[in-house]
Amino acid sequence: MFNLANRITMARVLLVPLIIVLLYFPGRITCLLAVVFFIIASLTDLLDGHIARKENMVTSFGKFLDPLADKLLICSILVMLVELNWIPAWVSIIIICRELMVTGLRAMAADEGIVIAADKYGKIKTVLQMVALVPLMLHYPWFGFDPQPLGQFVLYMALVLTVFSGFNYLNGFYRNWLDKDAAAG
Repeated sequence: MFNLANRITMARVLLVPLIIVLLYFPGRITCLLAVVFFIIASLTDLLDGHIARKENMVTSFGKFLDPLADKLLICSILVMLVELNWIPAWVSIIIICRELMVTGLRAMAADEGIVIAADKYGKIKTVLQMVALVPLMLHYPWFGFDPQPLGQFVLYMALVLTVFSGFNYLNGFYRNWLDKDAAAG
């Protein structure tokens, strides 16, 4: 359970409070530090999966913790950006509700012995969300460049993909449920 891949994932979870504290005291330096730690946390998402597959360290705990770590990281920052009034609350609400819905569907499916794996849209959605959060957290103009419009644009792209992938998961869950009922009946 505490293999290298899972420890890297746990480190991502432990970076969340640090990033939130840095954003809680917004300033150019604290925002820059929050972005640096966020990028490190985001890169651990690639690293832990690569190590788990390459070194045959894939565990049930890792399958549970990895998406949870992503959700904690992204949703916590979204809430903080709403608190700072840097993004609209409704965007965060939609994204967080989608994450809760998918988590709930996966739990229900797992209880029935059905595995709903992450699809390409869900993975691209996560990457877009992470890319959007960098300029949003930087917030202040840097060298004459205002990162906010770029962050807002990518966030809205991520929002569209978030909704689409959420419906895609819902549809996959429904189809798996129907197939299971047909096989049982």
